[in-house]
Amino acid sequence: MPLDAQRLKVDQGDITRLAVDAIVNAANSSLLGGGGVDGAIHRAAGPELLEECRRLNGCPTGEARITRGYRLPARYVIHTVGPVWQGGRRGEPELLAACYRNSLRLAVEHGIRTLAFPAISCGVYGYPLAAATAIATRETAAFLEAEPSIAQVTFVAFSPEIAQAYKQALAALGLAS
Repeated sequence: MPLDAQRLKVDQGDITRLAVDAIVNAANSSLLGGGGVDGAIHRAAGPELLEECRRLNGCPTGEARITRGYRLPARYVIHTVGPVWQGGRRGEPELLAACYRNSLRLAVEHGIRTLAFPAISCGVYGYPLAAATAIATRETAAFLEAEPSIAQVTFVAFSPEIAQAYKQALAALGLAS
């Protein structure tokens, strides 16, 4: 059955304000907060998130962990660690794809029907935007085709440039945003 394009959307704004079942955090491997979206999520969720993350003892690149959302509108935060871009020949594409698959798998395991992803690895980790959004949309679309329990995935863009990259990646898959 072909994927209903309405299950994928692009939204420009602040991921910490979305009322979805879960938001995905582009975390570092310590899971103890950092800059960019990671810091924003930790600040918005409150100190309880940091306490729960401490008990998780980190997360390897490409994998994902789940916590409660605390003071966020989202019930859960799925933390995933994207790869640092080193030219693309050190497994970065495979690791980034794994971030999406593992996050989506955790969502299904926890009954999450709506979730939002930031542009994983596109900030200080330096992943090229067009390549990252192509991987994000391809992996998510493939997962949703096989998994009907997730009703909607939102790709949240911090800037117009990122939003446009997601829209172009979805269009390349034949999916309007």
